[in-house]
Amino acid sequence: QVQLVESGGGLVQAGGSLRLSCAASGSIFSINAMGWFRQAPGKQRELVARITSGGRTNYEDFVKGRFTISRDNAKNTVYLQMNSLRPEDTGVYYCNAVGVVTPTGFIRDYWGQGTQVTVSS
Repeated sequence: QVQLVESGGGLVQAGGSLRLSCAASGSIFSINAMGWFRQAPGKQRELVARITSGGRTNYEDFVKGRFTISRDNAKNTVYLQMNSLRPEDTGVYYCNAVGVVTPTGFIRDYWGQGTQVTVSS
């Protein structure tokens, strides 16, 4: 069984920073891509940023220049450094792992439980 556990959310004033972490644990041989999604109240879940096992990143336009995604493959952990936060960044942030391969060759995707980020104006 594989689990994703997020941490680092909280309440911050506009212009502030937060760093999210997501650690994958369990029977893991490798993980293709890891990323962060977010969901604001009344809105659909949307991609924020993603990083492959090779370090290639992609960001949605609304976070470019403000957020940085990074990854420690040895620890199966992905981070999201969020700077210059805005009230519209408020939401539940979910960690996503794509193409998780177990030692037996089983492959599937996983989601974390989510961590709340609230940015006050």
